[in-house]
Parts: sequence; structure tokens; C-alpha cells
Amino acid sequence: MGKEKNPRRVADNEAMAKLRMLRTSPQKLNLVAGLIRGKKVEKALNDLAFSKKRIAVDVRKCLQSAIANAENNHGLDVDELIVAEAYVGKNLIMKRGRPRARGRFGKIHKPFSEITIKVRQIEEQA
Repeated sequence: MGKEKNPRRVADNEAMAKLRMLRTSPQKLNLVAGLIRGKKVEKALNDLAFSKKRIAVDVRKCLQSAIANAENNHGLDVDELIVAEAYVGKNLIMKRGRPRARGRFGKIHKPFSEITIKVRQIEEQA
């Protein structure tokens, strides 16, 4: 009895992690996501650790979460993981403002974004 298990959203050799409400614009976040796409997980973690971008710290946490999901939830080998996908989406935009000259109002947008990272296990070619 009971409810059936939900089907997996990713393939059997994949795991994913999603981080929402990151306080940066999607355009800036996509630059950091581009650093890690298609790389081995170990190399991607090093690139993020030594990146000068502020948001790279949060992206690194998300990548570590995806690795932990792969190892603990799906039983994948950590040494054979690559970053299969890393894509960015928009989230809410806080709208603020500042009074300007002659009774006008200057808009200030404070965007939020989200990132999804999928890691995939590949077999080593020896």
C-alpha cells in the first residue's frame, strides 16, 4: 500500500543539484557556470576554488552537493564523474529605487538567479 515512488528526473548514471535564490544576475552566474561545463569534477572544483568571482563559492557548494548526491543516493563512483550540464535560470527581481533630479525616480533592479548542475559517470578509457 502507499504511494508509488516518483520516477527519476535524470538518467541512471547521473545526479543533480539545484541552488535557488542566488543574489547575482543570471548573466554573471553563467560566466562561472561556463568555467565548469564538461570538465572532470576534480578539475571543476579546483577552478571554482581559485576563481576570483564572488559567486564561485556558492557554485562550488552546489557542485559538492551534486557529487554527494551521486555518491550517497545513486551509488556512482566519484573519480569517474564529469560535469555534464550546468545551466542558469532567472529568479525573482527585487525592485528598488532612488530619487533623482526633477522629481524623477531611478529604478534599481536587484536580480536573483538559480543554477542546476548535473554530473554524469563516465567509464575511463584505459
